[in-house]
Amino acid sequence: MAAALTLGLTSCTQSNLPDAEVVKETIQRVNNHWQTTHPKHGRAFWDNAAYHTGNMEVYFLTGDTTALNFSKAWAEHNEWKGAKSDNRDEWRYSYGESNEYVLFGDYQICFQVYADLYTIEPDSQKIARAREVMEYQMSTDKNDYWWWADGLYMVMPVMTKLYKLTGNPLYLEKLHEYWSYANSIMYDEEEGLYFRDGKYVYPKHKSVNGKKDFWARGDGWVLAAFAKVLKDLPEEDAHRDEYISYYRKQAAAVAACQQPEGYWTRSLLDPEHAPGPETSGTAFFTYGLLWGMNNGYLEKSVYEPVVLKAWEYLTTVALQPDGRVGYVQPIGEKAIPGQVVDANSTSNFGVGAFLLAACEMVRYIEQ
Repeated sequence: MAAALTLGLTSCTQSNLPDAEVVKETIQRVNNHWQTTHPKHGRAFWDNAAYHTGNMEVYFLTGDTTALNFSKAWAEHNEWKGAKSDNRDEWRYSYGESNEYVLFGDYQICFQVYADLYTIEPDSQKIARAREVMEYQMSTDKNDYWWWADGLYMVMPVMTKLYKLTGNPLYLEKLHEYWSYANSIMYDEEEGLYFRDGKYVYPKHKSVNGKKDFWARGDGWVLAAFAKVLKDLPEEDAHRDEYISYYRKQAAAVAACQQPEGYWTRSLLDPEHAPGPETSGTAFFTYGLLWGMNNGYLEKSVYEPVVLKAWEYLTTVALQPDGRVGYVQPIGEKAIPGQVVDANSTSNFGVGAFLLAACEMVRYIEQ
């Protein structure tokens, strides 16, 4: 499939790339807008935490202490925890937003941010709850913790980050075990894409035109997860080549269904299912593809035209003059026919995805 992408495309030269300083200014404008319009720190649930994964990348790229302090204050607000129950007998991992859902990945993505903050200013209390929760989880005989595509972004990088900080090989063993389970219920070998969860597997579920229905943001979470995992995974890890293979196949599949305008529609293989631009999936794909080129896993001649078209959409359509990131599909789990997604549709996780893509674009330009 990757070879097919080269048809009709020419390799872009350095002169086609955005100016790095302009991209950095865009990063600051977007992040300043979000932080000034959302000064109150929310809970440590997935949507807030996904923003902070992007905000931390801003700090790592620019050294902006305002970004660092914003995430630090959020972590302190949440006591360096996700879901806060201390009664292990009631800990759960099906879908739930109350404090007993400690083992639910949507309450574990915050541990990525806490681990990043730890690397900047080490203090054992910052990762104490993360270690308590994940090491308890790994002590169980369950392997079905990641039953939805989003969960791979939420927790796969937690495993590699905590491995780097602790040296405990169980993090990498369980990473593969849990990911293998997720693959068994969501991955479509023929298309190289992930269904959002078991409910959406074809032919049990179909798009409006009877096609396989792969939700853009869901696959965006997964591609971004592969990038984050490969960044921290030891070179000698026994399963590294397997992750790379899945990552490359998904990257090719994603690139093949980009729309001419640069964005991806909410249902990847059926643009008519929920037509029009969507930013969160587009931004996560842009990040995942840029990371692959930046680190030698994806061919620049194939993928640079893809990311440049995506960047054009992100900065001329999605990005509004005041720094708001628009066209973000609201919280959900599927592409919804008739759902309005427009310039006023924004969200914390959409901003986080935009920041991830923008930071990786700067790295691509400056490498």
